[in-house]
Amino acid sequence: MWVATVPHQSLAPVPTIFTARSNPKLLYDYFPKPKPFRFGIRLRLDRHIVSAGKKQLPDLGTRKPDGGKFLLEEKNGEGLDLGWLPAFPHVFIASMSNFLFGYHIGVMNGPIISIARELGFEGNSILEGFVVSIFIVGAFLGSICCGSIVDKLGCRRTLQVDTIPLILGAFISAQAHSLDEVLLGRFLVGLGIGVNTVLVPIYISEIAPTKYRGSLGALCQIGTCLGIISSLFLGIPAETDPHWWRTMLYIASVPGFILAVGMQFAVDSPRWLCKVGRLSNAKEVIKNVWGASEVEKAIEEFQSVIKKDGSDLDSSWLELLEEPNSRVALIGGALFVLQQFAGINGVLYFSSLTFQDVGITSSALASLLIGVTNFAGALGALYLIDKQGRQKLLIGSYLGMALSMFLVVYAISFPLDEQLGHNLSILGTVMYIFTFAVGAGPVTGLIIPELSSNRSRGKIMGFSFSAHWVCNFLVGLFFLDLVEKFGVAPVYGTFGGVSLLAAIFSTYFIVETKGRSLEEIEMSLSSDFIARDKK
Repeated sequence: MWVATVPHQSLAPVPTIFTARSNPKLLYDYFPKPKPFRFGIRLRLDRHIVSAGKKQLPDLGTRKPDGGKFLLEEKNGEGLDLGWLPAFPHVFIASMSNFLFGYHIGVMNGPIISIARELGFEGNSILEGFVVSIFIVGAFLGSICCGSIVDKLGCRRTLQVDTIPLILGAFISAQAHSLDEVLLGRFLVGLGIGVNTVLVPIYISEIAPTKYRGSLGALCQIGTCLGIISSLFLGIPAETDPHWWRTMLYIASVPGFILAVGMQFAVDSPRWLCKVGRLSNAKEVIKNVWGASEVEKAIEEFQSVIKKDGSDLDSSWLELLEEPNSRVALIGGALFVLQQFAGINGVLYFSSLTFQDVGITSSALASLLIGVTNFAGALGALYLIDKQGRQKLLIGSYLGMALSMFLVVYAISFPLDEQLGHNLSILGTVMYIFTFAVGAGPVTGLIIPELSSNRSRGKIMGFSFSAHWVCNFLVGLFFLDLVEKFGVAPVYGTFGGVSLLAAIFSTYFIVETKGRSLEEIEMSLSSDFIARDKK
């Protein structure tokens, strides 16, 4: 997940998500033996767990949720798989948080000039940048704090409580008559967004049926893209109306109210319900969302993990220093560091200038092109994530990003023809954003909760996203200075190099998680199971 936060320029969507059907293969076909890596820091999905899984789970490619209740027959005799449908309304409401995330990404890009003029700090680039970047400071604190809150309240209630700073921050910003009020409003919004970006992937991963977890998780990116595009469209009147920014910020409170009310009708995570002792409620949720045939097996898996690890209600941050939590936290933080230093926010910032070189002088039009490209990539991820798997999408995405960056560097450094060079720059930029949206954006936020233990999932996600926000801030702060000092080609070349490094990292340190329940994944990463395999 994902976003640029520098002033004056249009920003575009960053994260992404996916969907697809599972191939009718046995579980061990999905999880081949990991490639050896000499330095040894690697998560392993051991074959003995896979073998156990084969005895317990039917073929994932042919399984009919709830006895085929959601399998409709088509004229050609093939089934129309609608097993994702019972979980969709709950995921859809939760993804409203991502819509808010995307909306607040774009809401300040155009109006910041009008805000600065009306509140008396026009021309002060430091203050203008601070109005934008205070959002990241709040998001960082929100990411750190939410790990402990979600352990106590669960995702559903925490998401409802989190709408308070989102709604309040939007109102304070909209009514602001001083710089301090704008800063307070933006900070509160950032605080709420920081909590949401951690919670929503956890919530979706815990309520989605295993077979559709990737596809439903991709709705996060779809929501973010739609939020950004909406803010860009609503920002068009700001070019002629100097007070329109207040209306845009008032509108930002509406999705918060929808989220607060909608989550009242959403279900709690059955895993969390089981941990707090509400076993009958957990069974009811599983029956309604996953199917009656899943109840006993799921409850048995939940209880076996809780018995081994204990409840997360008394978990501590210090547990992230223990195996296997330390490995997952390290990988989660590294994924976000690589994602941000691969340059997504810098490329989005500079893209409008790239488009100006070929005659696209309207910042709104340039931003819309970026938004549509990002949305198209998100749709691609929606289709591919459960079909090709997380690891392949990450590797392919980063390789595509590297190729795109090197194409832009070539266009800048070796201009055989001026128009050709401009066209190659546009092509490279669009390719970069599309390939990011297909894999590096959505998969990063999805795979971390899949690899995390049930007990420490909230804290591992909080730690990982805090690394994201720090790197996001640094890229936004120093990007233009680096371009001015070294030029575009060296900076973009560095982004391409980091993208290659991220592809290598994904090859050796990321394991495939599609088609496996969160409990299977956790048990396979447990040192107890690894030790048992060696006996």
